[in-house]
Amino acid sequence: MDELTLDRLLDLEHRGWDALCTSRGGEHYGRLMTHDGLMILVDGAVLDRDAVVASLDGAPPWSSYTLTEARVVPVGDGAAALVYRARALRDGEAPFDATMASTYRLVDGEARLALYQQTTATHRAPDQA
Repeated sequence: MDELTLDRLLDLEHRGWDALCTSRGGEHYGRLMTHDGLMILVDGAVLDRDAVVASLDGAPPWSSYTLTEARVVPVGDGAAALVYRARALRDGEAPFDATMASTYRLVDGEARLALYQQTTATHRAPDQA
């Protein structure tokens, strides 16, 4: 059975960001998300799993990213949220700074992304100043 530890959830998040950096986000999140999973983006859009897959297919890749201030919040039996700050760069665009919350639940013993939310970060962490 998969464990929802800080290290495990951070590994899953890094795999997601790595997929976004190589334009494989649709494929990755199509496998990772629960069937009823949702993503809530900084612009207020709420996307179900199919919409996430469609929106990430062909999306411009991120050129780099950093994740900081990660912590796990248990939310019940077999479920936990990973909260962290992210800074991502895409060629020719302003940096993307946000606080993320990725809620995972165990499905058939494996961690699956059930709910993801982005909130624009209005202040920077000390190491990003």
